[in-house]
Amino acid sequence: MKMTKEQVLERLKDLATKGKEVLKTEYEIPVSRSTVWGESGTSRFARKSVNFDSYFPWHTQTLSFLNHVLLPDNQYVSGFRSQCGNNPTCVNSCVKLLENLIEDLEKDYISIGSKKSDIDCLSILNNIFSRFHKVVKQLRTRHKNRNTLDVEDEYDMQDLLHAILQLYFDDIRPEKWTPDYAGGSSRMDFLLKNEQVVIEVKRIRERLGDRKLGEELIVDIEKYKRHPDCNRLLCFIYDPEGKLENPAGIMNDLNAKHDGFAEVIVKP
Repeated sequence: MKMTKEQVLERLKDLATKGKEVLKTEYEIPVSRSTVWGESGTSRFARKSVNFDSYFPWHTQTLSFLNHVLLPDNQYVSGFRSQCGNNPTCVNSCVKLLENLIEDLEKDYISIGSKKSDIDCLSILNNIFSRFHKVVKQLRTRHKNRNTLDVEDEYDMQDLLHAILQLYFDDIRPEKWTPDYAGGSSRMDFLLKNEQVVIEVKRIRERLGDRKLGEELIVDIEKYKRHPDCNRLLCFIYDPEGKLENPAGIMNDLNAKHDGFAEVIVKP
């Protein structure tokens, strides 16, 4: 899941506040019965600790979140991981680390890195789109002229793409609907729930030329921006007959305008 800078900062501040609450659970534990006791009746060698039931879920949640929004080799991740112990010194170090991280993010000294899993997801999808036409052609050649699937319209395209996606992704949700935008709604062809990636597919037909396609994509992109589960939109346009006059122009214009959120891919 890709989060905005504001969302990350809000969560980090909440975790830092929870860390300070954990510090308030501090108490003393005598080292042993043989310890020399002071006049006050407390051990001069008592060690301090914090409530484990408060510390453990907080430390686990925080480390999990840092691993989610930062690259694994980030120094903040390794620094927080090294401070593992339910004692006030370690907890205080962790809170200070979070406060420093918040400051660095607010001043743009560091950025939220792309996770390897996000990069892998996009690489897989782009590979599928690039080879989709080869799969379509291969399916036309069946032993003894058996029945096959020929991608003649968008429904055929959706069925074949859905089958291929099953090889790589666990939670694929087809035909969801986006929230209302400008008085209308639009069907979402595929939502990869875990990756928070939406795939919209279109097969070019006689009445869907460059201008109409561009207009549809502009409206669709604005709709998908409002969907809570869509952090990335891939618009896969299948044009096997080469009907589009300027596919490169459509891709360049829309990809430049919506860089980081939407990408239009025309194949073959």
